[in-house]
Amino acid sequence: MLDFFKDFKLETVRVRDGDVRLRTGGKGPPLLLVHGNPQTHAMWHRVAPVWAERFTVIAADIRGYGGSLKPPSTADHAAYAKVEMARDMVEVMTHFGFETFDVVAHDRGARVAHRLAIDHPKRVKSLAVLDIVPTLEHFERTDMKFALGYYHWFWMAQPHPFPENIISAAPDAWFRSHTSREPKDDGFFHKDALADYLLHVRDPEMIRGMCEDYRAAATIDLEHDRASRASRQLVQCPMLVLWGSKGKIGQWYEPLELWRTYCANHVMGAPVPSGHYLAEEAPDEVLQKVAEFHKRFGRG
Repeated sequence: MLDFFKDFKLETVRVRDGDVRLRTGGKGPPLLLVHGNPQTHAMWHRVAPVWAERFTVIAADIRGYGGSLKPPSTADHAAYAKVEMARDMVEVMTHFGFETFDVVAHDRGARVAHRLAIDHPKRVKSLAVLDIVPTLEHFERTDMKFALGYYHWFWMAQPHPFPENIISAAPDAWFRSHTSREPKDDGFFHKDALADYLLHVRDPEMIRGMCEDYRAAATIDLEHDRASRASRQLVQCPMLVLWGSKGKIGQWYEPLELWRTYCANHVMGAPVPSGHYLAEEAPDEVLQKVAEFHKRFGRG
């Protein structure tokens, strides 16, 4: 196994609303990596060093998670809207002098990246999303199957401090239960990555920020997404869509078909032999698919 983020630098970058924790490594054109829930940028440790051989890789914690900013909560949850999380990432890349960049993102981070590509189309050269379909599609197609399988979308969106209190009572147990849905154990988590996840899941402020992310998704994010759909504001760059063959996305949806209605450019993709945590469960396959995508569109 690769050393944990070998030759990467851990640092903090100031953006308008606070600090963003991230790791940087490599040389070449810029590649932004955006993590999912309930993780941190540490989830990229098995693929980032390989990408760093041909990219300048920047792996950041999104607001509300890990070591990044966690703004106060408000009634409209606006501070945790994906438009704000996306702006953080733009400011991070501007800090490093990158006006345009490629993006690979997973889970909640892929929802941030979707918004990033919509709101800042001149900045994003290509977008790879791992194991998601658009947020609107989930909510508007909700049935009992989705409500039971993704119950946390509705439970974590309940008013503060109900979900926070329950998670805070046993954060380690909650994390293991939440992340072991597919497959049934967390043996694929590197010990250093797992330590980082648990360190931050034990932080009441991250628990609050994480729940605010889900509250925003069920409220203000839907307003923004519906407005974008009404105005035909589509992703303009090429897209790669990957999903875990052992997970729910490919069982419930036609991911490529759905994403093609949200993108004005080329969309390609395929399942990966994994559960939800593609980059940690099946890193070689993720590397191969992303490399094929980048080669096709002259990235890196």
